[in-house]
Amino acid sequence: MFHGLLLCGFPLLMFAQESEYTGDPDASLKRAMTLAFDGNREEARDTLTNILSAYPEYTDVRTLLAKTYSWDGNYEEARKQFNRITSEERQHTEVWIAAIRNEVFAENYYLALGLANKALLYLPQEESLIQLRSEILKDLQGIAESSSATGMEDKKAEEKKYKNTIALFSSTDVFDVVYDPMFYSGIEYIHETSIGKIIPRINYSNRFDIDGLQYELDLYPKFSKSLYAYLNYGYSQSEIYPTHRVGGDLYANLPKGIEASLGARYLSFTESDVAIYTGSIGVYRGNYYLSLRPYITPRRNSTTGISGILIARKYLKDANNFIGFSGGMGFMPEFRQYLANSVLIAETVLFVESQQVMLEYQFSFKNNPSLYRANLGITRQELVFATGNYFYAVSAGLRYQVRF
Repeated sequence: MFHGLLLCGFPLLMFAQESEYTGDPDASLKRAMTLAFDGNREEARDTLTNILSAYPEYTDVRTLLAKTYSWDGNYEEARKQFNRITSEERQHTEVWIAAIRNEVFAENYYLALGLANKALLYLPQEESLIQLRSEILKDLQGIAESSSATGMEDKKAEEKKYKNTIALFSSTDVFDVVYDPMFYSGIEYIHETSIGKIIPRINYSNRFDIDGLQYELDLYPKFSKSLYAYLNYGYSQSEIYPTHRVGGDLYANLPKGIEASLGARYLSFTESDVAIYTGSIGVYRGNYYLSLRPYITPRRNSTTGISGILIARKYLKDANNFIGFSGGMGFMPEFRQYLANSVLIAETVLFVESQQVMLEYQFSFKNNPSLYRANLGITRQELVFATGNYFYAVSAGLRYQVRF
């Protein structure tokens, strides 16, 4: 299976490395904005640089590029980019303000004052520039020093990229027939590195009056600016989890805000195992994201199982705040397992008729490193031991994570 993933990913790798930028610059800019506001500024800069290779005079792109350098403390590189714009576009208020603030953040107050004076030569009636110049003068004079320092700290804190996250999550399923309520919870630690994310996780479930633990590890290695992977391994000694769970996807960022992947899942139970093949296609359009993921499950000497899930999100003030919807048909390997006549269902559940819908809302508060997510959904699924009969389950969950 590993060789198959490599073969599938090789054309995508060659495409990402050899092709020149031919995408939609406006769509790519919106995607870069989402990445930048999410803290993925290096990836955002790669996208912006690609756009500029074909559209070097696209001012909004170069402005965002300069801002990402400034937010990351690379004030000199930000200055170069701002200077290139202001040397040609003298009437662009936003660029002047960003360039001046870059010098304020670098604590080059006299240079910031000089830029403000220069900007006012071209835009003498611009109130925002007049106000900014006044603030710089107060800094230089030591007036309202503490207020100014607090404002700068708040700005830097707002743009901080968090390297670590601890998340707690819990959910409950309530059924209309047969099954008692089921409970799920867990804890995970997310660590950002220069080569990708590392996420160890512990899952706990209480289902069918059985307690169980599962230990998981997710990896998101980055191979290039347009190619990365998802790798997963899970292990459990409990009968309500697969003994081994292995998964992986190879992702490629394509032109016009498109992301595609190919991958597989493998579930190993006490007396059986199953391989599932999957992929995905996602599209970013402005503040919206749409993704479709099918699952194909070959069954020994029988019908192949086909299922899928559709995800739609609208991002709000940044990439950490969104509302979303997901709808699926068939069994997804990321979902739960059930019992039939006190026997754990392994492959059988992969071929029952099932439909799921889920709503989710993630939000944060200003100057607070915590994120909060709530979800509510409903599932309609065929009873394995009574073909043609269905149960309904209402699911509700909460997730809290703190970044540092």
